[in-house]
Amino acid sequence: MLRFVLDPDGAVVFDAAATLPGRGMWLSASADVIQLALKRAVFSRAAKAQVKLPPDLRYVVEARLVARLTDLIGIARRSGAAIAGFEKAREWLAADKVGLVVQAANGSAEERARFFGSRDVTRVTVLSAAGLGRIFGRDHAVHVAIAPGRLATMIEIEAARLAGVAGAGPSGQ
Repeated sequence: MLRFVLDPDGAVVFDAAATLPGRGMWLSASADVIQLALKRAVFSRAAKAQVKLPPDLRYVVEARLVARLTDLIGIARRSGAAIAGFEKAREWLAADKVGLVVQAANGSAEERARFFGSRDVTRVTVLSAAGLGRIFGRDHAVHVAIAPGRLATMIEIEAARLAGVAGAGPSGQ
């Protein structure tokens, strides 16, 4: 779900963390739902007032979700709960230290499948290799292992929201 609130000027603001004050207006995390809400003036009806909407709301939401996901993976990296690279991530996988694997959406499908072997670990693929690489100070990264815990859960949720809004194709170019 995506939460929106009104700012003091009556503009609709996407509340990525769902923590801003005010009465929230909720939509499903889907590009189609956002477009339909804009077409049907759902925000004005929910707010019972005229609201200001950016014409590119879907892209604003997508950009905020990419930033939020990038921030969460960065926090995991800085806290030692994330590691990038095929070999290092495979070592964590073999040692059962992985709660979530983030893989580049534009990476080779065969290489992504080969990474797991027969292991069954939750995986998400919504960011590009360049986007993942920037988090780790590299040109690109295809495989990122996240330790189990709250951060892994938050990253998984944000990745699902981003996948719904972005549709097909890698984000975070």
